[in-house]
Amino acid sequence: MAPRANWKGFLRLSLVTCPIALFPATSESEKVSFNQINRKTGHRIKYLKVDADTGEEVDTDNITKGYKVDTDSYIEITKDELDNIALESTRTIDINEFVPRSDIDDLYLVRPYYIVPDGKVGHDAYAVIRDTIKSMDKVALATVVLTNREHVIALEPRGKGLVGLLLRYPYEVRDASEYFDGIQDVKITKDMLDLAKHIVEQKSGAFEPEKFEDHYEAALIDLINRKRSGERIVNAARPRETGNVVSLMDALKRSLANEGRSLKPAKEQKPRKRVEGQSEMLLPISGSGKRTAKGESKKTVKVARSTAKSRKAGI
Repeated sequence: MAPRANWKGFLRLSLVTCPIALFPATSESEKVSFNQINRKTGHRIKYLKVDADTGEEVDTDNITKGYKVDTDSYIEITKDELDNIALESTRTIDINEFVPRSDIDDLYLVRPYYIVPDGKVGHDAYAVIRDTIKSMDKVALATVVLTNREHVIALEPRGKGLVGLLLRYPYEVRDASEYFDGIQDVKITKDMLDLAKHIVEQKSGAFEPEKFEDHYEAALIDLINRKRSGERIVNAARPRETGNVVSLMDALKRSLANEGRSLKPAKEQKPRKRVEGQSEMLLPISGSGKRTAKGESKKTVKVARSTAKSRKAGI
């Protein structure tokens, strides 16, 4: 089932308008998440909101926001005051200008959204806006109000649709010079550079994200399944880092030799079946099939998914 739209409204280019919906283009809901529990009872930990000085629990009605001035001083900001300055969403994304995509530094990118026509009407206007942006080979800059704040969004065509890239404001991007100015100027010899280039050439390929494997996520799922099967887990010893200092030229030569060995043709393997979500590999939370450490039930393994509520409370 497709996720619910984060925002619904209209996309407008001058006098051309169409109803649209914004959907998050990425998701982390498939990742394994945890809750904190009491080791002695197995019960879930509940958090209370308490006064830092008195230690007494505070009712929700008595909790307000405060801006920290110094160690013990806060400027209290009420909900009504925040509501007064909250921006009213016009429910319209007005395209203001067009810029080359290369002009947008990746540091300004926050998150992507899929922008699709909302309903059966407006597809013609949507196509006009999409194809106009595509023909100009640029991205469209606009503003949108999300959660009472105004955001800059860049629109670019993708296939039959549009992707909206939420952008940061300049004050949200840290100055690189604060971090890079202390890096020493080092002269690299041509021999070192040539060796490094050979390594890059041997490791070069096409960007294929389907090859990426989240090894930690897979290890988490394996650990959970093994524990639920009753298997005793033995902690493996971690290899120690030697920290030996070697010649940079020697390291490059060894790297090049290792890459050459790793590129030897191997037996062709059948491609792994694509799995929609890592959590689908988890065993069902409940079931009558008996499981042991050596074997699992032959019953169909159902998808075990945490509820949205439990995920939000997870650590």
